[in-house]
Amino acid sequence: MKARLNGVVIAEAEESDLVRIEGNWYWPPVSVADGVLSPSPTAYTCPWKGPARYHHVTAAGETLHDGAWAYPDLRPGAVERVGTDFAGYIAFDRSIEIS
Repeated sequence: MKARLNGVVIAEAEESDLVRIEGNWYWPPVSVADGVLSPSPTAYTCPWKGPARYHHVTAAGETLHDGAWAYPDLRPGAVERVGTDFAGYIAFDRSIEIS
């Protein structure tokens, strides 16, 4: 599968390596292209996943603010709820093309 912003591939992995949670695909960090993510100060804590770390996504001269997020430190029970460890996996905003 590929994630694209403005036609530029920003992440690529086999579907079997991704995790689907609440309608979002979560990508292993190694599948995300170098240099497309930059830190965002946005704070959010999911009641069952824990604190999120947001990122801006930049490709082809466009930056999508808060266009990606990850949960680096999962709350107890999150892995069991999903069925796999997704700590640090990156999810993208739904405006990013996934195919």
